[in-house]
Amino acid sequence: MRTSPAAIPFLNLLAALAGGLCMRFAFGLEPIWWLAWCAPGLVLFAALRSSRHASLVLVTLAGLVAASGNFHYYTLVIPLPMSLLATLLQALSWTLVIGLSRRLMLRRGTCVSLFAYPLLAAAFDTLAAHLLPDGNWASIGYSQAGFLPALQIVSLAGMAGLVFVLSLPAAALALLAAHRPGRGTAAGIVATVALLVGSAIAYGVVRLSTPATGAGVTVGLAAIDDFIGPRTPAAAERVWKQYERQLADLASRGAMLIVLPEKIAVVDLAQARALRQRLGSQAARLRVWLMAGVGVDDGRQRHNLAWLFDPSGRMHHAYQKRRLAPGEGAFVPGTRAEVERIGPVLAGLAICKDMHFAASARDYGRLRADIVLVPSWDFGEDALYAARLSALRGVENGFAMVRVAREGMLTVSDQLGRVVAEVRSAPMPGAALLAELPAPRTGTTLYAWSGDVFGWLCVACGSAMLLALRGSGGTSVDSHGQSR
Repeated sequence: MRTSPAAIPFLNLLAALAGGLCMRFAFGLEPIWWLAWCAPGLVLFAALRSSRHASLVLVTLAGLVAASGNFHYYTLVIPLPMSLLATLLQALSWTLVIGLSRRLMLRRGTCVSLFAYPLLAAAFDTLAAHLLPDGNWASIGYSQAGFLPALQIVSLAGMAGLVFVLSLPAAALALLAAHRPGRGTAAGIVATVALLVGSAIAYGVVRLSTPATGAGVTVGLAAIDDFIGPRTPAAAERVWKQYERQLADLASRGAMLIVLPEKIAVVDLAQARALRQRLGSQAARLRVWLMAGVGVDDGRQRHNLAWLFDPSGRMHHAYQKRRLAPGEGAFVPGTRAEVERIGPVLAGLAICKDMHFAASARDYGRLRADIVLVPSWDFGEDALYAARLSALRGVENGFAMVRVAREGMLTVSDQLGRVVAEVRSAPMPGAALLAELPAPRTGTTLYAWSGDVFGWLCVACGSAMLLALRGSGGTSVDSHGQSR
């Protein structure tokens, strides 16, 4: 018999709503990292205590509360109907993962009960990263960008490893509270989780304690939020003149490399030739490496490019953005990673959304880049989230990150995710930042070479458990021995 929402026990409803609210703050654009370790456990607890149909209602409700935190941001990026759909799909993803985990966890007597939710959460994260247009942008793992000891696990097992470890305490809390196992079983669950989570954090603490050695490089960042789009030539010239003043100031303070934001202007071929000459002349006059983001319309296609000039003014690269953002449908995606030796460091070239995808960032890990330069253009609300998401790519692969965004943050972070220097962008006269980059690393990470092996292992194990459940008819029992 179907259970109506009115018949759901009040405690289960309260737990689901509280869990959804906590998830809203744990996995939003400015996440509260410690909430992420327990918030899903409240929803899982409510699901375990409820019938199949009641749990479907509860988990969907909790998912909608959790996903609502990003709704306003979605409206800035995509049309309103798509924003509603994105919010609903994000909520339904929680319904799917927690609903399947509930079915597996109700099969008591095996380790499936403890590891079901962590495995399925990591598996879903891996599939999202590889199959969805925006990858795993909304992954629960990004909530830990501010908790560096836990974050270091991505250097071994990628985001799937972090999601798995992060989900263990929530699964244990739900299992212990809902099923109330015997003292010996409860002690085993607590000991297992403490060992796995403790080992991951201990690894992070040791990794963070390793001192840097060798010489780094002084880098300058500058950003002006004003877009040189449908503006008068005089207004556009004021923006470029201000950038030139920022370049001169940063160079006079010792910058040997200066990075400007993404798509400062979109120009035609004739304008592009004049702009290349102008920027090259600035690099030569100041004797600096200069990287600037420019859109070029050749009359047939549009290209989102990052030009890199050497201190003689010669353009070495016109890197083309590989991962396009919503609204960039008129642009043609690039196809390859590019690197350049700049003084003592090997620098990778990327643009904004390229660093939202672990696969794109791994290219630079395999190429053994020391730093990655990332001109970007954010949406204001996602400034901090986008900066930390990109920094996590550096932890995965062992490179420092130089990211400068219009309507975002100017951020320099090291290969362990530590923020070296940071300031928010601003309209005219803009914002600038000077920072000493960390020394080049001495080696690469396991993840840079192995990739998502752990994530695909979670997909395989999760699939095997679900197939076994289906093969047995999917029968499960609650703590009172009743069929569910």
